[in-house]
Amino acid sequence: MKQPAIHAHGLRKAYGNKTVLDGVDLRVEAGTVTALLGSNGAGKTTTVHILSTLVRPQGGSATVAGCDVVDDPDGVRAAIGLTGQFSAVDNLLTGEENLMLMARLRHLGSKHSKLRVTELLEQFDLVEAARKPLSTYSGGMRRRLDLAMTLVATPSVIFLDEPTTGLDPRSRRTMWDIVRSLVADGTTVLLTTQYLDEADELADRIAVLNDGRIVADGTPDELKRRIPGGHIRLQFADSVALDDATRALDDVVVDADGLALSVPTDGSVRTLQTVLGRLAAAGVDADDLSIHTPDLDDVFMALTGRTGNKETS
Repeated sequence: MKQPAIHAHGLRKAYGNKTVLDGVDLRVEAGTVTALLGSNGAGKTTTVHILSTLVRPQGGSATVAGCDVVDDPDGVRAAIGLTGQFSAVDNLLTGEENLMLMARLRHLGSKHSKLRVTELLEQFDLVEAARKPLSTYSGGMRRRLDLAMTLVATPSVIFLDEPTTGLDPRSRRTMWDIVRSLVADGTTVLLTTQYLDEADELADRIAVLNDGRIVADGTPDELKRRIPGGHIRLQFADSVALDDATRALDDVVVDADGLALSVPTDGSVRTLQTVLGRLAAAGVDADDLSIHTPDLDDVFMALTGRTGNKETS
């Protein structure tokens, strides 16, 4: 089996009497995005800090890019990039100077540093602002610069801890496009977020963290199918067809005024085929069909008892 880019087993961490992580298991495949979804205090940032060697676990084990976070922290640090919740840029420097400083800290050499900084300024649409003071940068520009600094040494694994908190909707979508392009080039991303739409948009898999434990792990669609409430809505031309369909199907909710009915579904193709087969056997044609499934907000509420954050514009 191919080695995962990130593999954690039984991670534990407490601060005094407060248990922050209580046996976290996590597996992230190379070249994918995994979103660690949870409310404030769930343990997301602590997980990232352990995996990036900033904090030592009190139990369990973890490897990143094949390197043990305790036994080989230097190996982990050489392979990763980390963008934290708060901007790490130096406000006394320009954008270009910030990137050059990071390149020197990474020992890229003078020629390579200049080439890499030029590449990143172009990639993150910061060429025009490159030599301007950071006081002129918007929140979105600062966040792009933050991520660019993370990528100076071309890490194979990137940790993005709440990367779009505080950004306006347009800047958030710009960051999403950047993340997608990085993954398309083979980079592995572990993203922590409170935003349900962000996890749904970006993640190949989502791990839901609640009170220090992973309470669910799967693709966005897999998680949605775990929650009851999905239904197939069928629209009919007249009341005769509606009545015939009602008799042909089980557990339906009828909307007589709307000439429609809803049939429970687990989201599978098999359930849809069964419904259509029964209608065909009864000689009933539906004018319209739509499938409604629970969203991540329903999943998050069911698993944690809390309502997740959604983007507002």
